[in-house]
Amino acid sequence: MNSKPEKWQHPGGKLRELGAETLTDAELLSILIAPGIPGKPAEKIAEEILQRFGGFKGMANQPLEKLLDIKGLGDTKIIRIAAAFEIARRVIHGELK
Repeated sequence: MNSKPEKWQHPGGKLRELGAETLTDAELLSILIAPGIPGKPAEKIAEEILQRFGGFKGMANQPLEKLLDIKGLGDTKIIRIAAAFEIARRVIHGELK
């Protein structure tokens, strides 16, 4: 077995092999919004989102329309983000069935 740490090209591979807890917030978000756009990978878009809103907590308190202002996000990616926040909300409030 190779003893050198693997340099992942995509956060999904890192999550699969090392666990979700090893990923940065930007890496986690980039999985939801992949792929990026030409010249701007998903991880860079994720970093921009987190910086603009001050992290996940700031994002959660924004109307979805505010995310449309970010180049590289469209309806499908915003819907994925909204679904992830709703899952988290249900977990926190014990509402999962």
